[in-house]
Amino acid sequence: MSKKGIALWLTVFLFCTGIGAYAQEKPLQRKVSERFIATIDPSSWISETLKVSPDSRHFACSANSGNKLFVVVDGKEEKHYDGIGGGSLIWGGTLIFSPDSRRVAYEAQSGDKRFVVVDGKEEKQYDSANGLIFSPDSRLVAYKARLGNKWFVVVDGKESKQYDIIGAGSLVFSSDSKHVAYAAELDNKRFVVVDGKEGKQYDGIGALIFSPDGRRVAYAAQLGNKLFVVIDGKEEKHNDGIVTTPIFSPDSRRMAYVVKSSNKQFFVVDGKEEKQYDGIVTTPIFSPDSRRVAYGARLGNKWFVVVDGKEEKKYDRIVYGDIIFDTPDNLHYLAQKGASVYLVEENIE
Repeated sequence: MSKKGIALWLTVFLFCTGIGAYAQEKPLQRKVSERFIATIDPSSWISETLKVSPDSRHFACSANSGNKLFVVVDGKEEKHYDGIGGGSLIWGGTLIFSPDSRRVAYEAQSGDKRFVVVDGKEEKQYDSANGLIFSPDSRLVAYKARLGNKWFVVVDGKESKQYDIIGAGSLVFSSDSKHVAYAAELDNKRFVVVDGKEGKQYDGIGALIFSPDGRRVAYAAQLGNKLFVVIDGKEEKHNDGIVTTPIFSPDSRRMAYVVKSSNKQFFVVDGKEEKQYDGIVTTPIFSPDSRRVAYGARLGNKWFVVVDGKEEKKYDRIVYGDIIFDTPDNLHYLAQKGASVYLVEENIE
């Protein structure tokens, strides 16, 4: 480097160093504001039930007074009941905020009747009411209810057909809030109900999922000793092993899942089985543009990432965690060699 170049480099270095030093010495200027929300009575509220809204601007919790339970939203007491949620004085209940943070709902009990309270208003009373959820757009509330020995789903106050059982935790809205699905049982047969329409009957139903665009539904099912995935009502290949919950690509056109047999695991994407491994060690993930799919696998004592069916460099371990697509053609993950952990970044051609 020439003397002129060295002098210029030193000038730039000293200038940048000076800026850094000045920035470190200059006190940070912050504006902090507080907005009073509420006063709470620590002796009455049930701290385990405290819920904070998604936007962190509101809070709600259950509290007790004598032999009654009630909900407090931003410090304001709602009506007192015999129970909140599970109907017990020591149970805080299911208390949820809507995704937009503007609404609150919970399950309550009066005498031997249960019901849902939404925005302070009681809905119809039943023998049981639980599994409460909001739709993604926060407009609708859904839950399962029971009258006598029959269960049904209530969406926006409207009751569905009655069944012997509604699957626990199976009730789900599509991302656009236009559709609702759940697993039900009638006469010892299980099936999925989408917008009131019953699907084929099976011996068992796994977790169900809507595609990102809300137009497709997929779930794992069992018939005899065979397990398989059902996509839009069509069965994929039957397997002897356990089938994981399927995943959709971001554009909703592709589908993938893992099959776990007694000693081998393999990935199925778009209905095609990939190579068998000793283990699939990370959650499969699609690229943002849905063209690529990647997952971590293990063969013997070597771990590696598989992208579009191609095995990448092998390591002693792929550190448990997610594979991240930075762009459609670039991804990163953590890998281990001996005692050293590396951030691996790959450009896929």
